[in-house]
Amino acid sequence: MQQDTTRVGGEPMILNFGPQHPATHGTLRIVLELDGETVLKATPHLGYLHTGFEKLGEHLDYNQFIVVTDRMNYLSPLSNNFGYVLAVEKLLGIRVTKRCEYIRVILAELSRIADHLVWLGTGALDLGAFTVFLYSFREREKLYNIFQNMTGQRLTTSYTRVGGVLRDLYDGFEDEVKKFIKEFPDALKELHTLLTRNRIWMDRTKGVGVISAEDAISYSLTGPCLRASGVEHDLRTAEPYSSYEEFDFDVPVASHGDAYDRYLVRMEEMVQSQRIVLQVLDNLPSGPVNIEDNKIILPDKKDAHGHIEGLIHHFKIIMTGHGVQPPVGEIYCATESPNGELGFYIVSDGSGTAYRIRIRPPSFLHFQALPHMLEGGMLSDTVAVLGSLNIVAGELDR
Repeated sequence: MQQDTTRVGGEPMILNFGPQHPATHGTLRIVLELDGETVLKATPHLGYLHTGFEKLGEHLDYNQFIVVTDRMNYLSPLSNNFGYVLAVEKLLGIRVTKRCEYIRVILAELSRIADHLVWLGTGALDLGAFTVFLYSFREREKLYNIFQNMTGQRLTTSYTRVGGVLRDLYDGFEDEVKKFIKEFPDALKELHTLLTRNRIWMDRTKGVGVISAEDAISYSLTGPCLRASGVEHDLRTAEPYSSYEEFDFDVPVASHGDAYDRYLVRMEEMVQSQRIVLQVLDNLPSGPVNIEDNKIILPDKKDAHGHIEGLIHHFKIIMTGHGVQPPVGEIYCATESPNGELGFYIVSDGSGTAYRIRIRPPSFLHFQALPHMLEGGMLSDTVAVLGSLNIVAGELDR
């Protein structure tokens, strides 16, 4: 993008946006070169968390690494769990039971709604809409109560397992989810009333952070950020997994590629996630939630405590350090996380730990597009653009 570098006077100002700025919602940093309040240059910096997620994957066994995926994107840990175990199962050449697939889809879509609610509440708060923050977090808390009852945790769920899930649905799960789905449209309508035709919100987001379809593809944008630029691409329909092809839903697409369209796309995605969840609940199959393979799935506690065979299988998986042992090979598997394409590349040497794990998190790719979207705009637009991309700092660390 060609920029007018004519300055009002004197040298340009260098301003650090982050890594402690409250609107970054994490330790990321953008070095801005300003002429008055106009952004001449923006340089994003990452790597402030030093978590080393990928290297940890080479030292933990395949099930132990699930707890690490929770911390990558703490807004939607269930989606991270889901995407990772799908990659391991693809490497193993196995497919989980139909009931397990359906349960994973329910939790992934509820997680998508929860993720978008956090994005909406914090993004609106950064631009001054405090009431939206309260309304969206009220709805998120309802989902977190369901997650807590389901997984035992509110934030770092670690629910999936290679070959299945931690446990089956609890009594009352379907009623609680249907109650949430029944009430949520009214809450979403309230949020639309507060923002969608709000003059201040429109002024702060319309025409801000524009990126064309061609540039969005060039920068490897995915998810809502790509679809807001007019590109209809969703892995749930383009490359269906976990029985997504069995459900009827629309892929929201906008055309202007600005912060306002990214808002509209995510708002509609929450509606479509409700449609998917209701279809899953109406057609939820019976049967086991885990595959029947003693070399992959841990035995039930009653079997481990009450039968010698169960104790042996538990011992071999946990105590001997064998764990799950995929054949020698490599695999890449991607899912449509709330932020976009979340991919895992795993190289196996046949042992119980991965030889190499590389992760393609959406935020890592989206962060590189910030200079293109910020340069030539106003300093105040930085908060709006960063919020519209929903950058999660946990995904930026390598």
